[in-house]
Amino acid sequence: MHILIVEDDRKTAAYLRKGLTENGFVVDVADKGEDGLFLARTGDYDLIILDVMLPEQDGWSVMAGIHQSGKPVPVLFLTARDSVQDRVKGLELGADDYLVKPFAFSELLARIHSILRRGPGRNADILRITDLEIDLPRHRAMRGGKRLDLTPKEFALLSFLARRTGEVLSRTLISEQVWDMNFDSDTNVVDVAIRRLRRKVDDPFDKKLIHTVRGVGYVLEDR
Repeated sequence: MHILIVEDDRKTAAYLRKGLTENGFVVDVADKGEDGLFLARTGDYDLIILDVMLPEQDGWSVMAGIHQSGKPVPVLFLTARDSVQDRVKGLELGADDYLVKPFAFSELLARIHSILRRGPGRNADILRITDLEIDLPRHRAMRGGKRLDLTPKEFALLSFLARRTGEVLSRTLISEQVWDMNFDSDTNVVDVAIRRLRRKVDDPFDKKLIHTVRGVGYVLEDR
């Protein structure tokens, strides 16, 4: 899952990035409203966490710009503005939730999972490919009825492959979506991660799901 944080307070942004990354999310950060709107319009995000008080362009106008772009991405306002009027305004603009600072990270995480589970057009809660089952909200994967012991990064990688089942994904695309946009795709970290994932997902089973397409990348599919 790919999350965009639009937050001008560096400590808050770093705290959010660290916590969400540890929970298996890929995180981008923008510290200005204009930059956040640009990323929201051009990137492929599962959720946007948006502050209201931002330099150059406030969160209200960023929210309006996101809706004008026609991209159906959910938005969670995370702000110190706690008046009822502000909450109502955020929700009326189309936000999926509104959380006031200071906040408990566990509550933020629960609200994120709730948003990602609800409503039409959201990602499916559970992905299934033959005997592989991936429970996205619970960060749990099973194959053949047995739970797979995956690290958060391995789970993120497997989830990305599964959401794009049958599509050959380049190493560059995998590195951008599972690590971060500035990842150096010339290194072999993707290949190493795929090998480790295969040991858990494929090696104990007769049917292999993760396949290499020489010179292109990788694909997860039932062959």
